[in-house]
Amino acid sequence: MLNAPPEDLLRLRQHIARFVTLSDDDWNLLLPHVRLVTIKKHGLIAPEGRVANEVAFVLEGMFRQFYTKDGEERTTYFFFENHLMSAYMSCLTGRPSLVTIEALSEGRYLSFPYAVLVGLFEQRMAWQKFGRVLAEYLTLGLEERMVGLLMLSPEERYRDLLASNKKKILERVPQHYIANYLGITPVSLSRIRNRVARGA
Repeated sequence: MLNAPPEDLLRLRQHIARFVTLSDDDWNLLLPHVRLVTIKKHGLIAPEGRVANEVAFVLEGMFRQFYTKDGEERTTYFFFENHLMSAYMSCLTGRPSLVTIEALSEGRYLSFPYAVLVGLFEQRMAWQKFGRVLAEYLTLGLEERMVGLLMLSPEERYRDLLASNKKKILERVPQHYIANYLGITPVSLSRIRNRVARGA
């Protein structure tokens, strides 16, 4: 049931327009399936172990994606305003999600079923192009993340984050989550930050 204000829906359409131009007819195929969701801090989206079936577009707030192994959380990504987010692998395979997406603040997002999106891929060329371009975008992000973890030292990863277009992570995310994202302890992150600040 559609319950989202027009200005929020416009933000979603404008974001999709970064990937592909949609006609009004194309857009109206998705519109009835979009709903507005509010979430409290530490609320979970697509918890680990459940099959994910939704795609979300962040209107307000920040979110963290992480795996859990041997009781230890390993942060892999952060989402902020105007980001699409989903446990995509679970959506694609229909298998229980290996990741959890957690709200790090109160937030609002628009949500629609992944199955609806797949149906649109079959109906309209514009939506099919959106699916292809989105997949390419996600693949580039995953490879960049993998290369960083495998090829760079913790300090190089921190310097890379400083130089990237992901400064919201440094500006808004608590330090212990940033350390977890970089694969180091908070103490190690503090030492690296001090070295970098001194120009060492």
